[in-house]
Amino acid sequence: MSSMFPQAYGQASLVQVDGVGGYVRLALVVVLLAGLAALVNRLGGLAHGRDALSAAARATLQLAVVGLLIAAVLRSWWLTALFIVLMLSTASVTAGRRLAPTGRWPWAAAAVWGSAVPVGAGLLLSGLIPLTEVAVVPILGILIGGAMTATSLAGRRTLDALRTRRGEVEAALTLGLVVRDARILIGRDDAGLALVPGLDQTRTVGLVTLPGAFVGMLLGGSTPIQAAAVQLVVLVALLLVQSIATLVTLELIARDVLR
Repeated sequence: MSSMFPQAYGQASLVQVDGVGGYVRLALVVVLLAGLAALVNRLGGLAHGRDALSAAARATLQLAVVGLLIAAVLRSWWLTALFIVLMLSTASVTAGRRLAPTGRWPWAAAAVWGSAVPVGAGLLLSGLIPLTEVAVVPILGILIGGAMTATSLAGRRTLDALRTRRGEVEAALTLGLVVRDARILIGRDDAGLALVPGLDQTRTVGLVTLPGAFVGMLLGGSTPIQAAAVQLVVLVALLLVQSIATLVTLELIARDVLR
């Protein structure tokens, strides 16, 4: 089937960075976009102006380091495993500190690891994802990122709901519900909102957006059918990962483990 399609996909690039001039343009565009994001935040009173600048700076540094290290990482299963553990740990810390800065943030690892690891392992065992370092790292990276986002969103929304609707929680307790059940009753709908971005992305894929896995496969030389198959597997796996992460996060908050 691959002979039916031109092999020019792998010769394309989404961003042209050639020579010194290309890197200068890249730096100027990144600085300009980050600066405008910070300015919009500041003028709009969104309180994340500095966060936009620091996030851009961290992304620049981290991607530069990863770009230098990834070739070595993908030559060794041991280094690949260590890199995956690093991704899982970073995602857990990032999500946890947004939810429980008082010292209970390590519990967020239960949601991140408990969703991304089993789903990723299932994909590998299915045989759909080849057991090669270059395939395992990006697929698991996408799943881990989805788990981190779902944990953060579900946790923040649930905690906010329990604070603003404290009277309803107390009313549920007076009706005989235990604390855990009362919190789940009040926070469940708000926690479920964390699934909306993933659901919308899956519903509109190919019509509104062309996700990174799809485009990356095309640029790497795969046929459109192969690229679509990979993207479909990733999106459906993400739905499962985010559902598990959301449910675990809700349960941890209901049991007063994360707060």
